[in-house]
Amino acid sequence: MGFSATLSTVDQGDGASISAVHPDIIMTHILTRLDGQTLASASCASSQLHAFSTEGKLWRDICSATWPSVADQRVDDLISTFPAGHRSFFSDSFPLLDNSPSQFDLSRPSSPPTTELISAVDIFYKDQLIFSKVQESETESGWFLCSPFRVDLLDPKETVPTPIRHVGEDQASLKQLEDNLSLSWIVIDPTRKRAANFSSRRAVTVQRHWLTGEIQLRFATILNGEKRGEFVQCGMVVTCNWSEGGELHVREVSMQVEGMEGNHLNGKESLVILERAIEGGKRRKEVRGKGRFEEYLEMKRERRERKERREKTLDMICIATGVTIFLTFWSFVLFR
Repeated sequence: MGFSATLSTVDQGDGASISAVHPDIIMTHILTRLDGQTLASASCASSQLHAFSTEGKLWRDICSATWPSVADQRVDDLISTFPAGHRSFFSDSFPLLDNSPSQFDLSRPSSPPTTELISAVDIFYKDQLIFSKVQESETESGWFLCSPFRVDLLDPKETVPTPIRHVGEDQASLKQLEDNLSLSWIVIDPTRKRAANFSSRRAVTVQRHWLTGEIQLRFATILNGEKRGEFVQCGMVVTCNWSEGGELHVREVSMQVEGMEGNHLNGKESLVILERAIEGGKRRKEVRGKGRFEEYLEMKRERRERKERREKTLDMICIATGVTIFLTFWSFVLFR
């Protein structure tokens, strides 16, 4: 039986009630041991628990434990300005974004664009933190708006060692990373005081480069594009390699937004899509990240095949038109 269900049935046994428990015991010995989902459920069990569960420090501690990057002072201060503080942030960031048609009205005017986006990124291996960083990205300069959108958390020559050790053959090590490595990439909009987790949590693809031996793990969320019926891939890549001592080193952690034609969207286009997802995207506890990604790849393949058929048809029409004109011209010359 779940925690909240247990609390809701307390009154049925021996006249006991949760109100008989001292508030300090509830606050310091019970609620502090709960994760975010359980705490949210417990708040629905009684009015007393609801009042206790709105305590800001509880949610601050839960957010810091779930995503160590948000303990950064600036991020922590920013989250405190959300409508319900860290509780609002958890509600925004813990569920995953879903690519179902958004409830957000695409036709209505959007809020003024934000001046920056803040990325709070954490990588875990078997629930142990191996990488954490906060990155601020300004969104007003002409360079940002016109260049392909990309957020890089590491410099080209920077590497981050991890305690992960190489296990067995190459295929076994790839499977090891696919099963145990997870990514959280939360994008925070300081203007709207909203956030969203754009990661699929688990990698949708894991590949090893045949020449360099580098391992690339791709995490992705499929989002609605600017036009109805269009989709884009918000892709996050973690590139790593094995050191001579057998330890895994992280070399790249990046985010880009890619269209169905395989083109990378620029900052202006990406900003519109990200802001729309943050403000109006549906959230779900569980999303078929890998399944959604495979469906997206299938849509891309079908789109490419349709384009190739159209181009082939156009080529045939052009050839036929050219031959017709050629024959007509020489017929006119020879038989006039």
